[in-house]
Amino acid sequence: MLYPGLGLGAVVARASQITDGMLQAVTEAVAGLAELSGPGAPLLPQVENLRASSATVAVAVARRAAEVGVARAPLDDVIQQVQDAIWQPEYA
Repeated sequence: MLYPGLGLGAVVARASQITDGMLQAVTEAVAGLAELSGPGAPLLPQVENLRASSATVAVAVARRAAEVGVARAPLDDVIQQVQDAIWQPEYA
């Protein structure tokens, strides 16, 4: 659940490295997606929501990369930049 978003966020930020802070951002983002509806609720987001979950994680990673100074790309609108960078399966 975390690797697609980690990679996407690093690419969007053009991060020079993956830092401990970026990994922490991943865990915090995934934890924030946990369903807390009651006992037995899943701790991880549903696989059917992988694209949305990955985008959420990517935004957190890119923001953290900027905060810790390893982002080499300007992040003016990080949410839009992540959406623009997500691969869309379009076949002719």
